[in-house]
Amino acid sequence: MILNGVEIRDTFAEAFPMVGTRLIVTADTPEWALIAGRTTTGFATSVIGCGCEAGIERTLTPEETPDGRPGVSLLIFAMDFGSLKKVVPLRLGQCVLTCPTTACYAGIEGGKRVPLAKTIRYFADGHQISKKIGDKRFWRLPVMEGEFVCDEDTGSVEGVGGGNFLILARSRGEALKAAEAAVAAMVQVPGIILPFPGGVVRSGSKVGSKYKGLFASSNDAYCPTLRGTVPSQLPDEVGSVLEIVIDGVSFEAVAEATRVGITAVCAIGAEGGVVAIDAGNYGGNLGPFHFKLREIMQNGAGETA
Repeated sequence: MILNGVEIRDTFAEAFPMVGTRLIVTADTPEWALIAGRTTTGFATSVIGCGCEAGIERTLTPEETPDGRPGVSLLIFAMDFGSLKKVVPLRLGQCVLTCPTTACYAGIEGGKRVPLAKTIRYFADGHQISKKIGDKRFWRLPVMEGEFVCDEDTGSVEGVGGGNFLILARSRGEALKAAEAAVAAMVQVPGIILPFPGGVVRSGSKVGSKYKGLFASSNDAYCPTLRGTVPSQLPDEVGSVLEIVIDGVSFEAVAEATRVGITAVCAIGAEGGVVAIDAGNYGGNLGPFHFKLREIMQNGAGETA
């Protein structure tokens, strides 16, 4: 398959199950909502070293939030529900509670419950006050600035982590320009995050290492400087490879983000230095979700193994 001079390789991205939740964080101004969101989702690129994967799903207008203030929607994913229950209250307490003017609300109603104020309310040292509205319980925690309002808990979903595709380009600058175009398009897709810096990964990994105890190591088959030293997946004209990793609340959301991102890259095309689109997989042994690149670009679908 060739799209605008770009080869879509006959392969698939292999992804795995994750458990996720959504937080709605609001503040007096859009700037403070973004500060809270960026802080809460910092150091959350990969479960390998960070314990979770998180990002800002999108910004919210006052009309879209529970308290009529500007906000952000955050998605946080972990490998299992026990880990999610630990990491979410920690990030809430350290990054949202501490941030001026913020409040935090549940962004998902169904699924297993993830504690929010149910855990961090004890910071108020007995001065916390709860109020039940309908079936929902909110907590008010006195703080020096005034008070922090927070839902007692939020819901969760069985999501998908590790969706991906690789951009093979002639040069580093051309690879980065294509990746930036992909990210700009993909962040418009609801229900997904791109957890790495700016949505882009320069240091893609493979499973395992020559060094004992390392779970992952550099994906040497896609390192241009190792061509000729190791078995390479790169033709001679490729000078740089960048990866985009996608986590989502559903298989469909990740598939759509993949389609949108590859479409944006192919719009730049061969004239812009893009040579091919590839994907990371491990022979089907890592995860049950397979995003077949050519199939997605033909009809927007993938498959669940």
